[in-house]
Amino acid sequence: MRRLSADIAPAKDLEVKILQFGEGNFLRAFVDYMLDIANENGLFRGSVTITKPIEYGTLERFHAQDCRYTVLLRGIENGRQVEFSRLITCVHDAVDCYTEYGKYAAYAGLESLRFIVSNTTEAGIVLDEEDRPEYTPPHSYPGKLTKFLYERAEAFNYDLSKGLIILPVELIDDNGVVLRQCVYTLARRWKLGDRFIDWLDKACVFASTLVDRIVTGYPKDDAEAIWQKLGYEDKLLDTAEPFGLWVIESQTDIQKELPLDACGLPVIFTDDQKPYKQRKVRILNGAHTSFVPAAYLCGHNTVRQAMEDPKIKQFILDTLHREVIPTLTLPKADLEAFASAVISRFENPFIRHQLLSISLNSVSKWRARCMPSFLAYIEQTGSPPAHLTFSLASLMALYQGYAVRDGALICERDGIPYRILDDEAVLRFFLEITPLSAQEQAVLFLQNETFWGQNLSAIPGLAQTVSHALEDIKQNGMKQALSERFSGNAEI
Repeated sequence: MRRLSADIAPAKDLEVKILQFGEGNFLRAFVDYMLDIANENGLFRGSVTITKPIEYGTLERFHAQDCRYTVLLRGIENGRQVEFSRLITCVHDAVDCYTEYGKYAAYAGLESLRFIVSNTTEAGIVLDEEDRPEYTPPHSYPGKLTKFLYERAEAFNYDLSKGLIILPVELIDDNGVVLRQCVYTLARRWKLGDRFIDWLDKACVFASTLVDRIVTGYPKDDAEAIWQKLGYEDKLLDTAEPFGLWVIESQTDIQKELPLDACGLPVIFTDDQKPYKQRKVRILNGAHTSFVPAAYLCGHNTVRQAMEDPKIKQFILDTLHREVIPTLTLPKADLEAFASAVISRFENPFIRHQLLSISLNSVSKWRARCMPSFLAYIEQTGSPPAHLTFSLASLMALYQGYAVRDGALICERDGIPYRILDDEAVLRFFLEITPLSAQEQAVLFLQNETFWGQNLSAIPGLAQTVSHALEDIKQNGMKQALSERFSGNAEI
């Protein structure tokens, strides 16, 4: 079978408009996938050069395939299983900024360059106190970016029309703001001059972005079967779910230069991404955090298995539509459409998301993802929401442990041990309270202001409701407790 190459997938010779820090699965199945569609529609007319932002690893697979690869989207849409592929041809080159520093640095003087995209992980946008401008390249991503922008400013004699639009997709809040602060700090620390700072202010845009797509990467278990369908061998094959969302926040209008939304792609340009961040955190992430403990204690191991349980699925639906969506600010139709997409994503047969993996740091996750909806519901109605309250009891039930070993709380489900991973203080807290009565546990848990930032036990009736649910789960099992409380949509 022939290896994928430019011979199989020829492409137009388009000028390089984007330098991309990161060659990983996510950027290739998300950003490059969208750019490829925009090129096909004649709306972007630009190509991408990828650079590897870390020292280890190679780009050999990219060069062997002339930077061609396939994105395969698989999942559920409108209740039906879908699968479709796209051969990506928008990547012009892949450059190692460590072993090919001169070639990489030359892009700073490229006339056509307009954007920088990055995904260097959450740990990538941090200041490195030991970084130096004379390094080739600097160690950190902010260091690389600062030096690159300085060399571009110098190359074009600080021409304001040669500034760049920086689009980080790292999963941290206000990623553009944080990256900008790092660059400005390094510019001053490295004494690059007021003229450079002024050029950054006037010529460059640091946009904050919110991204959402589950990318499952190279499908090692069924790659050869997929190759047979495609008709070629692709060692860069990249799989993902169909759902995607890219929210780009900027005070400068960049929509015309990056018209991804004009060809029907799920890209939103805004001057305030907070409502979309809130929607994602409280509907998608909040749903995960609220149902995982109950689903696991019902005997399920993956999200897909849990979604095949009618009681769990109804619990999720009622949590979202009765208790979360009514507390959010975006239009109801938009929120309900997003919730429907979330359910389809949970039902995706190609994604095997382990419930115990999602349960990592559940206490802090509940505070960030579920508590805002919980408190807003109380403010609106005067009483605690039934399903989110039960999820608190379920979380406590999941954390009933008898030992802490190797950084994990050891618990049991049907006599078989499982490991809960969380902060050491959280694990020790549950180890100490597990022998107590359900009422004592609930009070101590809810009044722990380190966990919640406030005393939740002060909410009238909450401790009693949580303790009753916890006692029921412990005595009768999660399946019965869940069924008794929500059969026929009954309230707690």
